[in-house]
Amino acid sequence: MRRVLVGVTGTAGNLAALHRAAAEARVRGADLWAVLAWQSPGGELGSRNGLGPHALAQCRAAAAERLREVLDTAFGAVKAGVTLDGITVRGTPGAALVDVARDRPGPACGPGCGERPRLTMRPGGAGHRRPAPLRRRFIHAGCVERS
Repeated sequence: MRRVLVGVTGTAGNLAALHRAAAEARVRGADLWAVLAWQSPGGELGSRNGLGPHALAQCRAAAAERLREVLDTAFGAVKAGVTLDGITVRGTPGAALVDVARDRPGPACGPGCGERPRLTMRPGGAGHRRPAPLRRRFIHAGCVERS
């Protein structure tokens, strides 16, 4: 099963990214996996300071509801035109996308997996031929490149 991964935030730019990912999935004959990352209040340190299982279950439910709202906003009346799976993952956005790409079977394509940049500038130094950090994470997770 081929899939296209896209992170979900609900911002205007992200809605455009969702539509772009849906178009990419249609072209590739792939499923679209929309991934929303969530963290407990106060971040991961907050979860160690007395949040019980009930509070974490509420956070997880709120993330799932937010994902439904964003996908309804993006594709409500129009529909995505591909098989759309919404996934909520506890963690930071970049790590969540990589975890989904790595832990689920089948080839994946995600943000930053396009053509390699010729030159990436790093602060305080000359250009390097190294991919940006998120792209490196996807490479190590075994994602295929978009062309």
